[in-house]
Amino acid sequence: MSNKIVTLDIDLEPANNHRLSSLCGPFDDNIKHLERRLGVEINYRGNQFSIVGKPHTATAAFDILKRLYVQTAPVRGNIPDIEPEQIHLEVKESGVLEQIAEAEFSPGKEVSIKTKKGVIKPRTPNQAQYLMNMVTHDITFGVGPAGTGKTYLAVAAAVDALERQEIRRILLTRPAVEAGEKLGFLPGDLSQKVDPYLRPLYDALFEMLGFERVEKLIERNVIEVAPLAYMRGRTLNDAFIILDESQNTTIEQMKMFLTRIGFNSRAVITGDVTQIDLPRGAKSGLRHAIEVLSDVDDISFNFFIADDVVRHPVVARIVNAYEKWEVQDQREKKAIEQRRRQEREQREAELVAQAAVHTQQQSPSVNK
Repeated sequence: MSNKIVTLDIDLEPANNHRLSSLCGPFDDNIKHLERRLGVEINYRGNQFSIVGKPHTATAAFDILKRLYVQTAPVRGNIPDIEPEQIHLEVKESGVLEQIAEAEFSPGKEVSIKTKKGVIKPRTPNQAQYLMNMVTHDITFGVGPAGTGKTYLAVAAAVDALERQEIRRILLTRPAVEAGEKLGFLPGDLSQKVDPYLRPLYDALFEMLGFERVEKLIERNVIEVAPLAYMRGRTLNDAFIILDESQNTTIEQMKMFLTRIGFNSRAVITGDVTQIDLPRGAKSGLRHAIEVLSDVDDISFNFFIADDVVRHPVVARIVNAYEKWEVQDQREKKAIEQRRRQEREQREAELVAQAAVHTQQQSPSVNK
């Protein structure tokens, strides 16, 4: 795919100032939104538009502008406004995001995310695929053991999207299982209640953006910290949302979270299904989501293994040891369950046989 810069010119017909105003939006917000999403520059004068960018993104912007202008056609004498949601849908349906991701993550090309504190690179193929999926999918699941970079790379992708102005805010959340989600009983304000549970996310943000900038972004609500229990009833547009420790969500909480996602938003859900802290008998929302959503479009699942662990080498060996133990433990539990079932069936058969003998002994003789 060519990286040269091209300029495409387009005249939107019929020329109509009211329709052009609807297309561009107040203060050119719609044009700016399209520029941010596609990484192009759009200039216009009257109905003459000029698009500057890489061939695939400039062509996509060219086609999207034409389709959006068609949607400004008067309806019963009124010219409809073009909303950000329409732009989002047009961009998604164009397939250009996949082309952008393929260009950025093409085979042989080094994948990286640039932050002000340095360059972040995936260390395994699984991590590279994870980064690509976060660009091309609205919802991405990162499932695997500790130390595989699930949360760290999710925060890096969120910071990258914010720096590129693709989104307007970052929202961090996780279930506070240790507090039973009853955060109102904990001391302090909302941030103080939740901070201890979101420390890994904070640490990654501080490393990538610096402490002072993170504090300023939090004050301006560009970075927002919210417990999962407080997200009910919200719709999150133009946001990058990270749900950490999702294995500790219930089915209801996971469904509630996934249905909060609005237009031009991306969500990353991370978790480890081997470290569930829910009360006995409660099914993990993460496990349930893997079963229910595996075939849904625009949702990707990334499963990490011990080879993806990027912490101390002993951590990978620990993960492998636990995985082997869990497999053996499951086998033993199945064997015990099967043996108990056989013993139960045998006892039932013996009771049926005894009952039959007893019935035969009690019945009067036919020859008497």
